[in-house]
Amino acid sequence: MTKPEIKRLSAASADFDAELSRLLAWDDSVDHQVNESVRHILHEVKNRGDAAVLDFTRQFDHLDVASVAELEMSRERLQQALAAIPQDQRQALEQAAERIRDYHQRQRQESWQYQDADGTVLGQQVTPLDRAGLYVPGGKAAYPSSVLMNAIPAKVAGVGEVIMVVPTPKGLVNDMVLAAAAIAGVDRVFTLGGAQAVAALAYGTETVPPVDKIVGPGNIYVATAKREVFGVVGIDMIAGPSEILVICDGATDPDWIAMDLFSQAEHDEQAQSILISPDGTFLDRVQASINKLLPTMERAEIIAESLASRGAFIEVADLEEAARVSNRIAPEHLELSVAEPEALMARIRHAGAIFLGRYTAEALGDYCAGPNHVLPTSGTARFSSPLGVYDFQKRSSIIGFSAAGADRMGRVASVLARGEGLTAHARSAEYRTSDGDLS
Repeated sequence: MTKPEIKRLSAASADFDAELSRLLAWDDSVDHQVNESVRHILHEVKNRGDAAVLDFTRQFDHLDVASVAELEMSRERLQQALAAIPQDQRQALEQAAERIRDYHQRQRQESWQYQDADGTVLGQQVTPLDRAGLYVPGGKAAYPSSVLMNAIPAKVAGVGEVIMVVPTPKGLVNDMVLAAAAIAGVDRVFTLGGAQAVAALAYGTETVPPVDKIVGPGNIYVATAKREVFGVVGIDMIAGPSEILVICDGATDPDWIAMDLFSQAEHDEQAQSILISPDGTFLDRVQASINKLLPTMERAEIIAESLASRGAFIEVADLEEAARVSNRIAPEHLELSVAEPEALMARIRHAGAIFLGRYTAEALGDYCAGPNHVLPTSGTARFSSPLGVYDFQKRSSIIGFSAAGADRMGRVASVLARGEGLTAHARSAEYRTSDGDLS
């Protein structure tokens, strides 16, 4: 196997900014044919409902059934899956679910209000979504962790109904995914996939009810479909390739760091793994560990391509500069593998998730640490946050004026409305003042 030549960058280089920009560049533009295909699927499902869903399920998943109702998994079937998986898998899912639930319960936002001196009541009412849709990739790949990470926050938020869709090409069902759905409390499961599943969730069909928000990962067709239906429904995000950025002071076992970089690189060839250190010799040692460990990996070819095409070692002057470079990158996952991670964390402004210390492998966050593994990618951590309970709650403003408050603030509203030339606004407020119509 060819050893991957990982790019070496120096923050002291005159063209470092340009080199870093090239490294981070990722073309997320949608292929024209993909876009046209997705729009066709969305149009068909929107207008033909179940019939279109069945046609596309036959075409893409090679699954021929007479009705969409046959594609729904009963709760009994989910419980059967839970009973059928090996005991160690069940225990691991249940332990992960418990930690995820415990963490997300602390995110719940409650309604609040306060009262002015004149009796006016102002506040905010927080309510959950009525119905959420969860897309889970299926087929050869199995992502029970995604079921837990997406469904549990929705249930903690109090969402009335969580509907999961998961493709089962040629009828291939993954019991671990169904078991995760049972543990997470998913209400209904349909074995649908692709853009047609997104369309069914967004528009509703005779059998699949429409949802308020669609969350969960998928391939380019799913991501494109989510982008297209945004506005009809809410979505979590349009995610790019997975990323990890490790800042290390040079004192962590280089084998550990190499494997942490592998953990993201094995996702796919477009995943990005970056190591920043002020110790150039340590970067050499990590390269040696990569060369040593890569042949032992099952997905070695994918890892090698990812590291060669999008990976990098960046040498910096010190950890303060490392933090500045990290904030420029705004990574999805950030490991602070240093002696005093809390001190360095104080300098971090942009990251999806921050992993503190040498013993905190990013992989723990993917499965069972507790915080959500659905994170902003491609620099969007500058303005986005991890998926959480707050994504399944919405807020309504509460405004209740007393007579005294309406008199006092009605005069303010009158001046502002007339300044904007909106006389009806002004008079509506003026009618409730003690002087009546001020015009």
